[in-house]
Parts: sequence; structure tokens; C-alpha cells
Amino acid sequence: MSNDFRLGGDLLINRIGFGAMRLPTNSFHGPARDPRTGRAVLRRAVELGINHIDTAAFYTSGDGTVRANALIREALHPYPADLVIATKVGPARTPDGGLAATSDPAALRPMVEENLETLGVDRLDLVYLRIGGIESLPHGESVAERFEALATLREEGLIRHLGLSNVDAGHLAEARAIAPVAAVQNHFHAAKRDDTEVLALCEEAGIAYVPFFPLGGGLSDLTGDRMAKVADRHGATIPRIALAWLLASSPVTLAIPGTGSLAHLEENTAARSTALTPEDLSDLT
Repeated sequence: MSNDFRLGGDLLINRIGFGAMRLPTNSFHGPARDPRTGRAVLRRAVELGINHIDTAAFYTSGDGTVRANALIREALHPYPADLVIATKVGPARTPDGGLAATSDPAALRPMVEENLETLGVDRLDLVYLRIGGIESLPHGESVAERFEALATLREEGLIRHLGLSNVDAGHLAEARAIAPVAAVQNHFHAAKRDDTEVLALCEEAGIAYVPFFPLGGGLSDLTGDRMAKVADRHGATIPRIALAWLLASSPVTLAIPGTGSLAHLEENTAARSTALTPEDLSDLT
């Protein structure tokens, strides 16, 4: 299975990317991390061949002093020609440091413009429309007006490709009737496999399927006898096997593990060279 994927049919990226959420802080409400470490992690990621970074303007430390987009720009601008930066709009920080998703289509343009400014680019490679909360999937909620607003910005040249996050099959069909969908970012990992319908639709259409919290996000425990057995067989860590499983689950899956640690970055990236056997996959079923 290839280690590369052509996002939107034209952007060739490595299937192991990098999620920037944990660069400013280890949690949305946690203390700020040292920005020097964040910049070092980003530079090392590019050195390791990662050319797909997933971020958002609302990825900040709890006190707002450290921001993922600022770290990306400080560490990597001017950007390598092959680097693809994906961001998402919909949620925004509340005065108490929390997050609230907007249902107002007019609110999306300022969010896109904020990402353009903070990343220092004239066009965003990929913008996801994120709906609902972190753990809730809003079945039955229309995405049409919001996706149309982003499609307009795409037509204006501010966005190259559009994506959806935290959606079901109905949302995907609704959006695809408006404009091409290049990627879907949903909650899916080795211990949470209940999004197979959307994954199958993405595979059929050649749409990238990009699980958020690919290692559980602190919400799920990926350890277990079956995972440990395969990890021991490869002399690898459980996170490395969990990422390799994601890549093996479909040719359209991408992984964007996030970390603020150089050591974890190296281990996560090593999943690219971990080829699971039919016996491994059977054990992990």
C-alpha cells in the first residue's frame, strides 16, 4: 500500500502527517507549552518528510499566549513548496477559553481570513467545515448554507480544497451536491471503529479520510492484549501499531498524530515503515 495520497486529486502528501493541536498546550484548557519546543517539533517534522500539517486558528493555549498557526509560520515560513497546511473553521474560542461552534454562515469568512493572516498565505490548501462538539456528532443538522459559504470563498481563490469534519453520510452527500469534498475528518481509531459507512463512501469517491484523535486523544484506551501482541511481534510501541493499522484500514486513510514531543514525533513517523501482515490485521480485528 502506498505511503502517499493525492489530496483533492492534485496535492501529493505523505499519509502520515502532523496534527498541531498539542503544540500550544496538551489540552484546550491547559497551560502553555514552550513555543521553542513547538517550533523545533515542526522543523523536525518537515525534516522527517512530513508534508501535511493539520491546524486551526482556535488551537491555542488556555491563556491564548501560544497559538498553533503562529508557531507554524514562525518555524516554517517561507513554506516548502510541497507542504500542505489544512485548517478548519466553525468553532471559535469563548471568553472563558472554551470552544463553541457557529451555525452562522457569515461567521466563516472572518475565520478563513484569520487563518490566511496568521499562517501568512494568500490561499489555504484545505479548509474543513467543522460542526458539532468534540464528542457529539450532530445528525440531521444541515451543513448546506455553511458549506455554500466556504464554496464561495473557494471560487474567490481563498481556498484550494474543501473538507468536512465530524459529519455523517447525510452531511457528506449534502455537501458534495454543492462543491467537491476533498477530505473528511472524523473520530476514528483502532478502539473506535463505528464510522465505517463514511469511510466506505470516502474510499469509493477517492476522498481522504483523516481521523482526528488517531491515538485516542486521551478519550480512549488503545492498549489491550491484541494490540500488545502485534506490537511485541514488531518490537514497536502500541501507538506505532495503532497508526499502522489506520493506514492499513483503507488506501484513503491519512493519519495526523499530534504531539509536543520530539521523541513522540519520531515514533509516530516510524509508523510509515511498519507493514502489518495479514496475521497482524487478523489479530487486530
